Amino acid sequence: MDLITDLLYGFGLALAPSNLLSCFVGVFLGTLVGVLPGIGPVGAMSLLLPLTFGLQPVAGIIVLAGIYYGSMYGGSTTSILVNIPGDAASVVTCLDGHQMALQGRAGPALGIAAFGSFIAGTFGLVGLVLLANPLAELAVKFGPAEYFSLVCLGLVTLTYLTQGSIMRGLAMAGLGLFMSLVGQDIVTGKVRFNFGLIALQDGFGLIPVIMGLFGISEVLINLEGISERIILKTKIKNLLPNKEDWRKSALPIGRGTLIGFFLGILPGAGAIMSSFLAYAVEKRFSRNPETFGKGAIEGVAGPESANNSATSGAFIPLFSLGIPASISTAVLLGAFMIHGVQPGPLLVVQHPEVFWGTVASMYVGNVLLLVLNLPLIGIWVQVLKVPYRTLFPFILFFCLIGAYSVNMDTSDIYMMLIFGILGYVLRKLQYEPAPLVLALVLGPLLERSLRQALIISDGSPLVFLTRPISAGALLLSLLLLLSATLPSLQKRRTLTLSDSE
Repeated sequence: MDLITDLLYGFGLALAPSNLLSCFVGVFLGTLVGVLPGIGPVGAMSLLLPLTFGLQPVAGIIVLAGIYYGSMYGGSTTSILVNIPGDAASVVTCLDGHQMALQGRAGPALGIAAFGSFIAGTFGLVGLVLLANPLAELAVKFGPAEYFSLVCLGLVTLTYLTQGSIMRGLAMAGLGLFMSLVGQDIVTGKVRFNFGLIALQDGFGLIPVIMGLFGISEVLINLEGISERIILKTKIKNLLPNKEDWRKSALPIGRGTLIGFFLGILPGAGAIMSSFLAYAVEKRFSRNPETFGKGAIEGVAGPESANNSATSGAFIPLFSLGIPASISTAVLLGAFMIHGVQPGPLLVVQHPEVFWGTVASMYVGNVLLLVLNLPLIGIWVQVLKVPYRTLFPFILFFCLIGAYSVNMDTSDIYMMLIFGILGYVLRKLQYEPAPLVLALVLGPLLERSLRQALIISDGSPLVFLTRPISAGALLLSLLLLLSATLPSLQKRRTLTLSDSE
């Protein structure tokens, strides 16, 4: 009964006019971001994060969460109609979704993507409600040693799953950890590593860094490769899948939901890996695997369900442990902290309105997304026709306004521009910025946990090995790093992740 009471309390918050409007704005912008190739959920959340500062914490988190899971819905539209994924998680949808569109079945492809996403998102939220509290109760028993090891595991896992060289990923994570040390010492309060610059006395601002790495650099990358998008000319009809479509899609939706949810919980796995795995599973289970890649509706239903379910799963470690499972949830973690809310085991106790309000808003958001996606397909098609050269000045404008509005300091603009150029250079050299940002966000927690654990153990590092959870997380981190040195596993990892490019 307590669970039902808490959910009713959450729905009371989510359906308040201001929060309902925030939810609508979030999912609408998320869908728009998914439809427009080249921006992505991380870029959009980075750009719009400063706009949430004037909102109550509940409303601000609801907007950003809506952008996060809403972008998964919108990404399927571009994959099916234009054969260009709105984000990496929608890459697999291109394989069969666009083939269905070329065969005059764009309507059923879009319909099953929307319904599959709705079903998976809803069941994913049920799992979130059922698992978040028990995990939070377990996490209360965690000490500094466990948190240190879990953060290490999160960083290593995300680095392991980045495309390209493991060493490059580790180098980016190392750079992010060093950047997290700049500013005031968390114990003594002394300023360190600021190189005499007043602007760095409080460290690197999260907003200018992520807006530069994901906003400015994205603009520069896209301007370099501008090309005309070929929009499908066929009339879109029959958005409601028929009985045969549902018969073929029912089990893929169920399997994709489970795969996405449990992979979403794991740090670094997220929507990208779950959509690829769901596609591989459906091809394996299919009686006609030769139809995959030629317009099989199962190849749309499974991956689309998986990537949306994964977004729900990713909220579990964020809410329960205060550890983001992906770069998108790392941005959300930054938003929590900016609003004065610390995610973790005590979130439900200290800020029940944020937890239950956000969870309930995600139920409401899934309904809004279903309503938005099907009737507004025609509008999204028109949006796809907007050339990128028209969009990028507006993106730059929002970047400049957003960076300045945080502290009303022009040094933040310079910092954003520097990181924008740095992000562009790094991406040209095939260094991914995601490990850097995750390390920057988690660096203070890593340092604080390390120092607290060593203080408690009188300086003995054995404290990390004598506690079972801590030792297990460190062992798993070590195995991941060692596995990257094995030629067979390294080749398989490279082949799998290169598909998401």
